[in-house]
Amino acid sequence: MTIKIFNVLILCTGNSARSVMAEALFNQLGQGKFKAYSAGSHPTGKVNPFAAEQVAALGYPTDELRSKSWDEFATPDAPKMDIVITVCDNAAGEVCPIWPGTPISGHWGFEDPAAVQGGDEDKRAAFALIRGQIQGCVERFVCLPLESMDIPSIKRELDGIK
Repeated sequence: MTIKIFNVLILCTGNSARSVMAEALFNQLGQGKFKAYSAGSHPTGKVNPFAAEQVAALGYPTDELRSKSWDEFATPDAPKMDIVITVCDNAAGEVCPIWPGTPISGHWGFEDPAAVQGGDEDKRAAFALIRGQIQGCVERFVCLPLESMDIPSIKRELDGIK
C-alpha cells in the first residue's frame, strides 16, 4: 500500500526563523507523511542561528536548511504543494505567487522571535517559546487522518488549529 506524502510549504517574510523551524518540525514529527519546505517573500539569505539551535535540539539536521525565496516554489518544475501555511502576519497579507496545483492554504500567526531585544538568553528563550507554539500546531495537524479527509475538512482543521 502506497502512503500519500503531503508536500507542505511554510511561508514567512524573511524565511530565517519561524518558517524554518516549522519546516523542520513537519519533517521531524510528520513520520514520513509530510515533506516540508520553507520560503520567504523577502528572504534574509541566512537561517537565524537561534532557529538553527532550536532545530538542532530536535535532532534535525541543520546543514540543508537555508533561507530562500518563495519564487523557487512557483515554477512549473517545483514540487507540487498540497498545503501552504503562512506563519507571520506580514507574509499572510502579501500577494503570493500562483502555486502549481491547488494547495490548501492556511495561516498560523506567531510572534517574531528574531525581533526580541536583549541578550542571547532572552533571544534563546523567545525562540524556544515560539518553537514550542509551532510544535503544538504541527503536532495537532500531523495527527489528522488527512488521507481519509476531503479538502474542505482539511481546510477547516488547518484553520482551527491556531
